[in-house]
Amino acid sequence: MQNIVQIIVNADDLGATPKVNDDTFELIDKGKVTSATMIANAPHFEGACQRIASYDSCSFGVHLNLTEFHQLVQTEAIQPLLDENGEFSGYDSVLSVTRSASLKEAVFTEFCAQIERCISAGVEVSHMDSHHHVHTIPWVMWVLKRVEKKFNIRRVRISKNIYGPKQHAPAKLRIKKAAYNFLLRHYVKTVTTDGFSEFQAFHEMATTTVLKHKIIELMIHPGNPDYEGSEEETDLLRTDWENQLMFPVELISYDNLPLR
Repeated sequence: MQNIVQIIVNADDLGATPKVNDDTFELIDKGKVTSATMIANAPHFEGACQRIASYDSCSFGVHLNLTEFHQLVQTEAIQPLLDENGEFSGYDSVLSVTRSASLKEAVFTEFCAQIERCISAGVEVSHMDSHHHVHTIPWVMWVLKRVEKKFNIRRVRISKNIYGPKQHAPAKLRIKKAAYNFLLRHYVKTVTTDGFSEFQAFHEMATTTVLKHKIIELMIHPGNPDYEGSEEETDLLRTDWENQLMFPVELISYDNLPLR
């Protein structure tokens, strides 16, 4: 008898737009999404917060953000991450910026403000990940360690380690991601899943291959046109996709991920 694989289906970007909110809550209603992460500095964050109280079976986390929208805390030190309109300018700026002590402190302050805004809005924060995966950039990970300790939020998304049959990842990149995941678990002291992938890539792999992972997080982006294939991905999620895999699965939320 095959072992059951536990799967968290996490919807990113909650609060970004009305459509993202509507599509995400529709999928939660149908039991297709089990966790979601909220962008606290997004324009429709408050609209999302007004709806989450009705969804006890879904866990809600914080989608830490340094790449889009206006920052919550106005500080001079964070200016290198902003564009001419005073908004976060994107992933490349976070990757290439000069990592001064003052910038790291400003990012810590911004992350804290984003989490505090979620908590103040009544969100019981179950876990953390980040917009465009900035928390997997090494210098940001050390800031994350401080944030995790301050708020005692121990569940964090790992870096991708499951690839679809059409996805090519060089050995050097896979080693880098594996090293990050090791540090996240053992140095930052987080609780994580065994595997992480985009939903559609996972589905393509898992319909033909039995995977070794016991607990997997799958990322989706309902209603977000910025992500190529988002509509097709959401349509697939609405089907009985669980019955198409090579192994049995159980859908869980981040709240069900045991704190060791």
